Amino acid sequence: MISVLFAVLTALSNGAASVLQRRAASTAPDSEAMRLSLIGHLLRQKVWLAGIGLVIVAAVCQAVALATGPIAVVQPIFVIELPATLLMAGFVMRVRLPRPVWSGVAAVTSGLALGMASAAPGGGSATVHGAAWVPALILTGLFEAALIAAALATRGNPRAALLGLAAACAYALTAALMKDAMARLDEGGAAALFTAWQLYGTAVAGVGALFLLQNALQAGTLVAVQPCLTLGDALISILYGVTLFGEELRTGWWVLPELLALGLIAVGCVALARSPLASGNATAPARARRVD
Repeated sequence: MISVLFAVLTALSNGAASVLQRRAASTAPDSEAMRLSLIGHLLRQKVWLAGIGLVIVAAVCQAVALATGPIAVVQPIFVIELPATLLMAGFVMRVRLPRPVWSGVAAVTSGLALGMASAAPGGGSATVHGAAWVPALILTGLFEAALIAAALATRGNPRAALLGLAAACAYALTAALMKDAMARLDEGGAAALFTAWQLYGTAVAGVGALFLLQNALQAGTLVAVQPCLTLGDALISILYGVTLFGEELRTGWWVLPELLALGLIAVGCVALARSPLASGNATAPARARRVD
């Protein structure tokens, strides 16, 4: 229960951060794409800094969630980040949510429930044994390089989608490294944690993921980025959980409802990302002026 609670808190923080970062990144000129100057541009915007603050909160909550639960349980819960954020934003801004938003919320949440019930993830170890990290890091690097190369060869929403998937892969790697690092803390205390390469690998992967996400949000619309980011993070994290930590999922005929769950989540993410709340264009209704 602790891991689920902190996974939900992580999702809320990350979802709000994505919307704020998208609002800031959309103002950056195309000439700053895939350049460090993009970060310099964003550092001057309070909205982006607020998003980074939420990213830090999310990182702390995620560390607790991964330290207390399987990665195949924790990471898929993050698909609720966008619907939960839009619901909160609508409440705070006093914006009436249209029917497509409610349909998107229902699709994502029901897809998550169906997927978790069908896959029933669990088991596994807290640490990665032997040299299993070596092939995992090599394959991840090759996959990331292919995605970035393909993204640089295109523009607009296709680039945003490819970079969103690259960011998702980097976030999934960050989570796997973080889980392995936190296990060292349980086994050998602070000394074991700060001497583990996984801790510093977490920092490097996290910075890389953040850089890729900013470029994805700058390249295209949130509707192009969010489905790749949300589904990619969940699926690649599950892959890391199964291959590196030995976690288990149901297979056989259970694959059918699992695929249905993925479809529901994808459709829901697209519907939600189209919302004016997600793009930052929603406005609160004007108050009626009092007539004396």
